Amino acid sequence: MRRAKPPWGASMLRSAVSCRQYWKTVGQVEGIVSEQDTDHHFVHRSTIPTMHFQPSLPRLPIPKLEDTISRYLAAQKPLLNDQQYRNTVKIARDFGNGEGKIIHRDLLEHDRNNKHTSYIAGPWYDMYLSSRDPVVFTCNPFISLNPDPKPEYNNQVVRATNLVVSALKFLNSLKNDYLRPDIYYVNRKWGQSKMFKYFIRALPPTVSWYGAYLVNAYPLDMSQYKSLFNSTRIPNLSKDTLFTSEFARHLLVMRNGHLYVFEVLDPFGNILHPSEIQAHLAQIIFDADRLPSFDLSCLTTEERNTWANVRQQLVQKGNEENLKKIDSAIFCLCLDNASPQNEIELTHCFLHGYGFNRWFDKSFSLIVTSDGNAGINFEHSWGDGVAVLRFINEVYRDSTEHPALLPESSPALFVTSCDKLEFNLNHSITCAISAARTKFDETLKRFFVKSLKYEKFGKEYIVNKNLSPDAVFQLACQMAVYRQYGKFLPSYEACSTAAFKHGRTETIRPTTVYTKKCADAFIVERGKHHIEDMRNMIDECSKYHRRLQLDATLGQGFDRHLFALKYLVQCRGGNIPDIYNDPAYKYINHIIISTSTLSTPAVNYGGFGPVVPDGFGFGYNVFDTWIGCLITSYLEQELDEFLRCLEYTLNDIFEVLEERRLN
Repeated sequence: MRRAKPPWGASMLRSAVSCRQYWKTVGQVEGIVSEQDTDHHFVHRSTIPTMHFQPSLPRLPIPKLEDTISRYLAAQKPLLNDQQYRNTVKIARDFGNGEGKIIHRDLLEHDRNNKHTSYIAGPWYDMYLSSRDPVVFTCNPFISLNPDPKPEYNNQVVRATNLVVSALKFLNSLKNDYLRPDIYYVNRKWGQSKMFKYFIRALPPTVSWYGAYLVNAYPLDMSQYKSLFNSTRIPNLSKDTLFTSEFARHLLVMRNGHLYVFEVLDPFGNILHPSEIQAHLAQIIFDADRLPSFDLSCLTTEERNTWANVRQQLVQKGNEENLKKIDSAIFCLCLDNASPQNEIELTHCFLHGYGFNRWFDKSFSLIVTSDGNAGINFEHSWGDGVAVLRFINEVYRDSTEHPALLPESSPALFVTSCDKLEFNLNHSITCAISAARTKFDETLKRFFVKSLKYEKFGKEYIVNKNLSPDAVFQLACQMAVYRQYGKFLPSYEACSTAAFKHGRTETIRPTTVYTKKCADAFIVERGKHHIEDMRNMIDECSKYHRRLQLDATLGQGFDRHLFALKYLVQCRGGNIPDIYNDPAYKYINHIIISTSTLSTPAVNYGGFGPVVPDGFGFGYNVFDTWIGCLITSYLEQELDEFLRCLEYTLNDIFEVLEERRLN
């Protein structure tokens, strides 16, 4: 295929007028044309500028050291026997009353000197980028989009074109400060009123957050959005780096492992005509399917130091320009030659694929299968689920409500060829690629995904019982663990701290003295408690879990604080305090039960791999009338047994909520 020319051809003016006329017609049909006739380039135009609240966002608080110690010990209590707990209490108290005070004081001072960010942002980036584990299976999560509600739009090229155009509209909205800021509204109706929007817009950015706060609206941090596009994690020895290009206008497309690029934006941000994007994608599929698979991208599944060394060899062999095109591309579109038949096969597809049709280092990859199923796989170091989920929501809504391409549309007849990236390889590089592919395939043989769809109750039922849906599912997980293993295991639930400037995440520890009391009553002391007492135990678990959620959301957990204190000591080269060498601290941070949930109309489900070799990765969702979860693990038999115990436990909870005695 020939090298691509700029998509507007020889006469930019003539093409621009032609494209403008096309979009004007579309806009008139949809009733969305603005006075300037450019809304087709944006998902919307917000009255409040995108980054209006950033300067006045509150800073992530550093908890009091005594509170952190108390929360830490509360989380340890159900995991340890009496002797272990007494030992951990002594170590933790000594730390809190001794050297911990000095380190905490230094952390506060460091935070005061860096008011532009949060105390956790730098250490958290370093934690991700310093990890030498492969990003696939271990780090990169996936999110599966719902199909387009109109079946005829689920053709692979049609859906990919519509999603690409909507993604570019999102990018343009972000770049031009038109994207609505992320705001949590207590009263959404008031927050969407013109009075609120114009009032907030009139406020200077330095005080805008306070204006929103006065009417119970809470803006969220949007600093991560700058890394959503044109970004890649670059492998380096010891520690990777994040690269972002401000000016690149091309899309990276992968098919059968082959890599192609073509420009989808002109210098003014105008989006390439959808029929031309359609033609390019059809051309790529036709070209790649005639070729044997190309396994170069398997290198992105490697251990990071190994990949860093091979990448340097690629540069030395004259491939630097191609690597720059990959790194700077707006995002990666993966056109898979596969039609997964169920959610298990889709999970395998979106989480890891076949290894050779993904560039796992890209900030995110949009994956579209042969039958039009779509999902996102994203690299985790640059940001968290909040930014990715917002992007997915906007792109799904725009692509389904205002599709750029109709199913009966024909591809443009005259388009320039895409630029197919050709690489110079030597024996050492080809051997490294082969080794990476072998490692990937061996890992895949040991990697299992199972699902559960529980239909006896869902969110509506739980809320009607005045309980937290998330708390009920987490309680069920804890009791399932207890039923299977006879003890509790270190568990983790992710919680965003995006309410603060440069907030990342905090940990909710769902294993508590309340879940232990409940598990004992349901399992060890089965049949010895009145139904009213067991219902009260569930209520206690729900209330305490809500408190943990609120604390974590407000930056009042213990995990990030202890992590930052340790990071500060390590940076200064000091001796690691005893609290971090305590076996109990190491155990609680060996996360065997790692969980995360998301809920939005655009998303079908999501998931991720276990974070430790003997662990489980839970992606779950409590829908209105049912509960669904996808669980990953390298332990097939334990995984099957866990699902059995989880369903059994959910049945027990249902029986108690229905005021029926357990058998």
